Formats: sequence, C-alpha cells, structure tokens
Amino acid sequence: MSWKMTLPCTRHEAERLDEDLSAFVELDPLPVLVTSEIDEARDAWRVDAYFESAPDAATIASLVALIPSANAAHAQVERIADEDWVTVSQQGIEPVRAGRFFVHTGTNADRIPDDATAFRIDAGLAFGTGTHETTAGCLAALDRLKRSGRRYDAIADIGTGTGLLAFAALSLWPRAYALASDIDPVSIDVTRENAAFNGVAVGHGTGALTLVVASGTDHPEIAARAPYDLLIANILAGPLIELAPAFAAVSAPGGTLILAGLLDHQARRVAATYRRHGYRLDRQIDNGAWPTLMLTMRQRLGWRRPSRGSGGTTQPPGDFGTW
Repeated sequence: MSWKMTLPCTRHEAERLDEDLSAFVELDPLPVLVTSEIDEARDAWRVDAYFESAPDAATIASLVALIPSANAAHAQVERIADEDWVTVSQQGIEPVRAGRFFVHTGTNADRIPDDATAFRIDAGLAFGTGTHETTAGCLAALDRLKRSGRRYDAIADIGTGTGLLAFAALSLWPRAYALASDIDPVSIDVTRENAAFNGVAVGHGTGALTLVVASGTDHPEIAARAPYDLLIANILAGPLIELAPAFAAVSAPGGTLILAGLLDHQARRVAATYRRHGYRLDRQIDNGAWPTLMLTMRQRLGWRRPSRGSGGTTQPPGDFGTW
C-alpha cells in the first residue's frame, strides 16, 4: 500500500510549492506533489502528496507549514493501492502544447497530436514538467527561434530540472553540442532517466546531451565548451541576476539567451541587469504572471576587461528553481 495526504491551498501557495521542496530534502524517498485547481473564482486549489509509507506527524507539519491557508485545515491522509501510485500521481497533470511541442505524462500519451514534437515528462523529484508557465514560455521561445531560421551549434541549459528544455533544443538543432546542468544531483539523475524515456542520446558528441552537476556555470566542462550561441536558464529571479556576469562570460557575440522563472514585476530588473552585461532584450513573452525574456549578446567592438563572476550561485542544492 501507498499513502496520500491532501490539503487545501491557494494558487499562490501551489506555485510556491512548485518552487521549493527543501522542507522534504531529508525524506527518503521524497513525496510526489501534485497541485490542482478546484474553483478558479474562489482561488481554491488542492495539493496531494504521495508517500511510499505513512507520513508521520513531523512530515505532516512540514507540509502544512508551507501552506499558511491550511493551518486550520485537517490534513486528509489515506491509504491507496500500490498499483494506483503512478497513475493517480499523474492524473492532475494535463498535457501542454507550446508551439510545436507537446509535453505529456504516461497517462495521456494517447493524446499526442500528429504534428507535434512530443516529450514524456512524468511528475517526480525535479521540476520542468512543462505544465508551468515558465517552462511553456521557454518552449514557445525555442519554437519561435527555429521558425525564424536561427541555427545554433553550442547549447547549454543551466538549471535543467527534468531536462525538458535541453531535449527540446536538441530536437530543433540535432547537430549541436548540447549540455544540461543543474545544481541538484537528483535533477541530473531524473534528466538521465527522462532522456532514456524520450530517446535522447546522452554523451559528449554532436547530437548528444552532456550532463553535469554544477552551480551556475562553475564547471570545467561548461567552461571548455564556451562560448555558447544559445543559453537557456529557467531558474528564479535572484539566481538569474546573480549569474548575469557568468552568462555574459560564456556567451558568444550575437548569441541568444532565454531567461524564465521570474515574475512579471521582476522582469524589468532582470532585463536591466543583463543590459549592463552586454545583452539586448529582443522580446518578452508574457504567459500569465511568468514572462520569458529573449535576449541577444551584443557584438563586442574592441577590447575591454571582461566582467567576472564566480560562475556559481548561492542557490542551495535542493532549492528547485527549475520548473
């Protein structure tokens, strides 16, 4: 038998849960969290947490502490049949269409459109399932770049989460050298598993995806492959601002940068930071409260002392900033 715990929440709280699972890092295994909307008019949402064993009082308290509106609510804990574990945890996740891409779980694989590039990304221990506006915005940005005739030879997805954005980029430019990194080793393990699900080669040559555990760009493999003509970072506004000099240091002149994970009121500050490091904002894709920024590294005229950052970020491992 497995166990499910259910609590009411608001949309804002559901999104915050999607950002931060740090309260559960000492649990082995981590619970699978699925949030779903109950009533849009009342801002009523629900979070279902699935466990392999009965959650104890401390675990329940940890989850309730992340949901202020549920402090007065009674947590519903129930046993569910083992054979329902995977299926039930995926039922609240609807497939997403973003440009040519269709992102689905194992329970809705029969709904893939004939004209779509499909990826199966199941809910699990890393973010980037495609259901969040930030991931969908990045997929739309990649599709737009391909349709505009852009070509890329060196691609890096920093903070890859589930690997989805790296998979999408490699499907569009299959002869590129591509790399995906994350500060969390669990995310890299998940990405490797998802690559196998989706027929994405993992390796070091063209058409294959290189996987590394790294804080920002602080890794010998990332440095060795620079400069990149396409960088993707779907993280959070704070780390994005912190990483601006590091991204500038590994970006090719004229290269493209896709940024997401920021809220609409943070977009101006993030864009201004990157302008100071040589980028030009080309387009902002608005998707609810979560915009996606598309920037270009300006051509460097003459020599100037480069702006240097550590290449890393203070974002701790387990702070799932990728979606």
